[in-house]
Amino acid sequence: MALDSQPLLGQIAIITGASRGIGRAIALRLAQDGATTVLAARTEQALHEVAQRIHTSGGTSLVVPMDVTEDQQLTALIDRTLARYNRIDMLVNNAGGGPPRTPITKARLTDWEWTLRVNLWATMVLSKLVLPGMIERRQGAIINICSLAGITGKAGEAAYAAAKFGVRGFTQSLFDEVHEYGIKVSGIFPGYVDTAMIPPNRRVERTKMLRPEDVAEAVYNVVTASARACPVEITLQPQHDPVRT
Repeated sequence: MALDSQPLLGQIAIITGASRGIGRAIALRLAQDGATTVLAARTEQALHEVAQRIHTSGGTSLVVPMDVTEDQQLTALIDRTLARYNRIDMLVNNAGGGPPRTPITKARLTDWEWTLRVNLWATMVLSKLVLPGMIERRQGAIINICSLAGITGKAGEAAYAAAKFGVRGFTQSLFDEVHEYGIKVSGIFPGYVDTAMIPPNRRVERTKMLRPEDVAEAVYNVVTASARACPVEITLQPQHDPVRT
């Protein structure tokens, strides 16, 4: 493949939640265009399956099984990446999730803590850890996969909405702080995406949902965009509403 057809050749990208769904699609898309991908998630076997697909296509990847809710494992992910490649060009904070819809009065505090850790805390910590190298090189990209729940809260989703609202605020503040160094910071806010996070539901037509590849394409557009015109927020909506009325 010609070098000019791989604009990300030689760049190192960390993707959390890379074993399935949106994270998997992002890893495959970035690898397709030459990036070396660091695949992080809890499910080791699924990570190796993604890595095998990348290797079969001629790409390079590093599998790092880890849990983003554990602080020591967040640090270990960055340390292991730097030990292998000596740099990090892209960080895609994709790992996320939340408990089933639950009224606030019946919510478990342990579920709230987990939701904040996996969606918000891990995003903040990993961003902090990769910044020194990006600032030194005066380039890089941090992309946070958010949700429309980070724009409009709904009943039963208080913890998830709070976490995603937090990610939005963090993304805006981070951009304002580091864009002068040529670092791109972007939050992507997809609507319904056809992944395992949305269980089967008769009210939802899955064929009308976004595909994980749609989100991956948005990530690719950010990392290849000029640092002079960084898309700080991208909202993705299905062309047709998948919720039956």
